[in-house]
Amino acid sequence: MKKLNIAVITGGDNAERPISLKSANTIIKHLNPELYKARKIDFSNGKFIDIDSKRLIDKNDFTLSLENESISFDLVFFILHGIPAENGQLQAYFEFINIPFTGCDHFTSALTFDKQACKNFLKSFEVPMAKSVMIRKGVEEDYEALKKLKDVSLFVKPNKNGSSWGVTKVNADTDYSEAVAKAFKYDDEVIVEEYLKGREFSNGVFLSKKGLHVLPVTEIIPFGDFFDYDAKYKNESSEVTPADLSPNLTKKAQEQSLRLFKILNCKGFVRFDYILVEDEFYFLEVNTIPGMSEQSLVPQQLRANDMSVSFMLDEIIKDTLNT
Repeated sequence: MKKLNIAVITGGDNAERPISLKSANTIIKHLNPELYKARKIDFSNGKFIDIDSKRLIDKNDFTLSLENESISFDLVFFILHGIPAENGQLQAYFEFINIPFTGCDHFTSALTFDKQACKNFLKSFEVPMAKSVMIRKGVEEDYEALKKLKDVSLFVKPNKNGSSWGVTKVNADTDYSEAVAKAFKYDDEVIVEEYLKGREFSNGVFLSKKGLHVLPVTEIIPFGDFFDYDAKYKNESSEVTPADLSPNLTKKAQEQSLRLFKILNCKGFVRFDYILVEDEFYFLEVNTIPGMSEQSLVPQQLRANDMSVSFMLDEIIKDTLNT
């Protein structure tokens, strides 16, 4: 059987670049070499570069010319976190040149990467969420709306960014202008969101030809105030998989993840993050290209479910190519 040529797209020019490269290493490691010939492609400065040969990909048809062969790719596997993959820009390009790719389409990617737009979209589906107000750079703030949040602690964060870059927790009696300025370093839109005091959870879901697979729930116990960059990537948190939840609450979280996957028309594998307040899971955000280093949450959840990363990747590829 002919092996499929897979372009694993990673890198990027954003703050999440180091995480993307780590995630790509995991994907390459776990793709079945009997079925796939995978090449790691770095997208940087508007160019696709084959990491092994250091050669540019021809953007007209996404082919790679080597000394002895020209490679056309059967599939693109996205593992570039943040812009321009999680916001849908690269997906639109591959839709245009008609090359299949894993994960969500350009519209779902753009919608979910814009945290406030995603929340606005989900309001009509009665999804529990924290109250929030968005501030745009150069636009006068809605002080009346912000006043309604001032009696609680707040999170101030970039509207379109990942890995908790630029996120600050601010107490109710603290001036949050410094936190807003910090968040503006990463985006021209900033969300001011009420702080929900509760336990934090995360839940992965992936789509195969056999249907949706919901993974075990993980509880995240940060050593600091919240699940920030250091907690995520510098082992400054405890992550418990499967989470210490009652069967009823576990079922509730997983059913909400499945429902959100369908509402948002997700594809591939995604991860939903929640805060549990009393017995309600409040939606925080969806990660359409979740971290995939060996210690990341989705690999943890796969192991807890007696599934391998290789199995999930194979199932996602089969579904993407409809084979």
